[in-house]
Amino acid sequence: MRSIFDGAANTNQWQRLEDLLELMKVTGLRGLSRMEVREFGELYRRAASDLAIARAETRDPSLVGYLNGLVIRAHGHIYRAESEGAGIIRRFFGSELPRTFRRNWKFLAFAFAIFAGSAVFGFVTTWIDTDFTHFVGLSGVTEQIRSGNRWWLSLNDANQIGATSIMVNNILVMIRAFALGAFFAVGAVYVLAFEGARLGSVFGAGYKIDPAFANDLASFVVGHGVIELSCIFFCAGAGMMIGYSLIAPGDLTRAQAMKKSGMEAARIVIGCACFLVVAGTIEGFLSPSTMPASVKIATGLLTGLAMYSYLFFVGRSEGEATSGFAQQFSLASSTTGSNTR
Repeated sequence: MRSIFDGAANTNQWQRLEDLLELMKVTGLRGLSRMEVREFGELYRRAASDLAIARAETRDPSLVGYLNGLVIRAHGHIYRAESEGAGIIRRFFGSELPRTFRRNWKFLAFAFAIFAGSAVFGFVTTWIDTDFTHFVGLSGVTEQIRSGNRWWLSLNDANQIGATSIMVNNILVMIRAFALGAFFAVGAVYVLAFEGARLGSVFGAGYKIDPAFANDLASFVVGHGVIELSCIFFCAGAGMMIGYSLIAPGDLTRAQAMKKSGMEAARIVIGCACFLVVAGTIEGFLSPSTMPASVKIATGLLTGLAMYSYLFFVGRSEGEATSGFAQQFSLASSTTGSNTR
């Protein structure tokens, strides 16, 4: 009986099967080419065989658990019914979206850092010279602040229309940030820097000219802003994922790397579109209302806490905890082999 500890060949096959499973999370078997479908079937059979051998030859529970999870995932894709529409939606929100967020958190955190840094820059620069508002496309905002024109209150005249318009605008900003990020990540950096500087500039002008006006604006923004602003840098980070895959495809071709990262990014964008429906509803109905600022602050904090708790904690599994085991096992095997030599 062959041993699974003879070298890195098996672990390379396991990793390749994991890569194919990642590609299939959105499109299923239809997303693979004919050659990849054949390869997937062969890798599944080999992994099932490796699992049987591991159970017989090793007492390493982490290896057996890893292979068992890998085989179960592959088996599910092979024998899953094509008509399970409700199951696809449940699986997407129950595990795929939050896991994708956690796998790619570094891109999203980098996007947030650019946005936050630009917002601080915009605030400080406008505080020093309010003419900076013209540079970020906010001509006339200082006059509106001086006149006390609280433009957001006009949403109370037609909440349904205003909420719909806000949702459409937010989704367009999100798509622009995502699409430009695919251009080697440069476009997303520009969108994040510009939008961050605009936000900071508005508040910088407000607090310098009329602090009471700025406080009212902050109470308007806080209710929906946590979700809305998060979605902007989430989508920009998703675009960066695609752009980075073109710069550093790793062991894959650029086309394969772009396909893989594109599927990951698409999940994030779809999730953000759903989050923005919530943000737009809050912005159209609650944010411009006369409700106390404490209610709006509590809404912003609670919705933000709910969203981030969902993204960080929902869908965790043993398989996620042991992801990358193949690479770790391969490294350990190669190190042991070099020591024995």
